[in-house]
Amino acid sequence: MLDHLVYAAPDLTEAVAHVTELTGVAPVRGGSHVGLGTANYLAGLGRDAYLEIIGPDPEQPAPAQPRPFGIDDLTEAKLVTWSVHPEDLDAAITTAREKGYDPGEAAEMSRRTVEDELLSWRLTPPGALDGLAPFLIDWGSTPHPTSRDLPVIPLLMMTGVHPDPGAVHKVMDALGLEFLVRKDKKPGLVAVLTDTAGRQVSLS
Repeated sequence: MLDHLVYAAPDLTEAVAHVTELTGVAPVRGGSHVGLGTANYLAGLGRDAYLEIIGPDPEQPAPAQPRPFGIDDLTEAKLVTWSVHPEDLDAAITTAREKGYDPGEAAEMSRRTVEDELLSWRLTPPGALDGLAPFLIDWGSTPHPTSRDLPVIPLLMMTGVHPDPGAVHKVMDALGLEFLVRKDKKPGLVAVLTDTAGRQVSLS
């Protein structure tokens, strides 16, 4: 059900270089989010999930609105949020609301690939509970990014820290998910990956 992790950065090139140095795997260019001022690089995580590295696109002018994922306010790269892919997006939204959590309305999004192919999808607003609450995504008829030949950085596990783990668990219950969260003053996500030497490395 995990769709992807979002690693956002104020400098896209530096973030890609960091992930490459950390894991030994070089993510590949995904494409540009036209009008949003961002571009991304991708790497597979295994099990039809992937890592998205996103930051300002040097080939686009600064957008009229803030860039997504709080990119304009970042001073360093950060694992800012994650997403899940329910079987039925609209039904998942309805069920979550019935259980006391509103993930928000789904909106249309798109990006141009490096091959100039237009990909489109629907997703709920990201960022709830300091990024620990996942946003929901539906790719519709668009091929999933993992259908490309992405380099893979195996994901072993992902955990979270938050000053109110109970609030996070209520959201997970409403979405039908299980997620390990420990209490800490500073909220955040931690992904444990496997590098090319078979060692465990962390991205947060």
